[in-house]
Amino acid sequence: MADENGEWTPKPYVSGAERPRGEGSIFDPNHRTKDEEGPKAFITGWPVWHSRSPAIHGAWLKQFAIPGSYVRMGVPPEEIGEFFETLGESGFVGGNVTVPHKVAAFEAVERRDGDAEAIGAVNTLWFEDGALVGGNTDAYGFAANLDERLAGWADAGTTVVLGAGGAARAVVHALLSRGVERVEIVNRTMGRAEALAARFDRLFPGRIAAHGEEERAKLLERADLLVNTTPVPEKDPDDETPDWFPEPLPDLSALPDHALVTDIVYTPLMTPTLLAAKERGLAYADGLGMLLHQAVPGFERWFKRRPTVDETLRARLVADIESGL
Repeated sequence: MADENGEWTPKPYVSGAERPRGEGSIFDPNHRTKDEEGPKAFITGWPVWHSRSPAIHGAWLKQFAIPGSYVRMGVPPEEIGEFFETLGESGFVGGNVTVPHKVAAFEAVERRDGDAEAIGAVNTLWFEDGALVGGNTDAYGFAANLDERLAGWADAGTTVVLGAGGAARAVVHALLSRGVERVEIVNRTMGRAEALAARFDRLFPGRIAAHGEEERAKLLERADLLVNTTPVPEKDPDDETPDWFPEPLPDLSALPDHALVTDIVYTPLMTPTLLAAKERGLAYADGLGMLLHQAVPGFERWFKRRPTVDETLRARLVADIESGL
């Protein structure tokens, strides 16, 4: 809201039971449909202001000249249950779900597709005969990106996956579904790696195992594909190293010369893992394509046209990322 001098300041956040309900609130069915035409879709998360999904779907809506909208809906965790419960009255045809709400969405839907069941999370919502249905397109997006930018990835004999968080589930599902022979999970917390391996060993027996960080170098020696799913570490506030000084890169010296490397992180576009792969002269693919391709199935469901991921759209997102906004 603007003050008398025209300066904008955000309204204070009100949480839980004190948050307004009814007319004018985010739970008001008329709140999101006012002055809009055509199908309406959304992305929800907390926070969600930084999401680049509206730029992707907005570009496709413009390309196809579809009267519709795709908006951000920031919903805190304590209110996401009510948000999903009232979604059928909202006027939305569906939407995307990002962190930290993917598991809540999994629990809220009446039916799920096979990918969502395998991964244990939902990132795409739509309605079928009035029922809220959930799917997961992250595995599709991961595979489609590598199909486009990293030829031969699906022929990997051994893949090493760094990290065992929620994103790693989609990656592992994509790898094993596409026929990668063996997946080795490496994680600092051994229990999480073991839980991830156990989940997919039930679906793909004998093709996945968990390891601690101390085994990383040995595993890299026989890796045909390396996938990083861990976030870029934040700089230590007590580190007085000048910003212009090069950051140390992860040691990929153990990887064979034929190894392929990818990172699902896309900000920055060239992560430390990819910079290290480039320094080694290895073939690599960044994670932006996963974001772009995972958006395709949802758009097709909501707006009834199947878009394509092209270099024009990619360049637009790259410029946005490099701008630092």
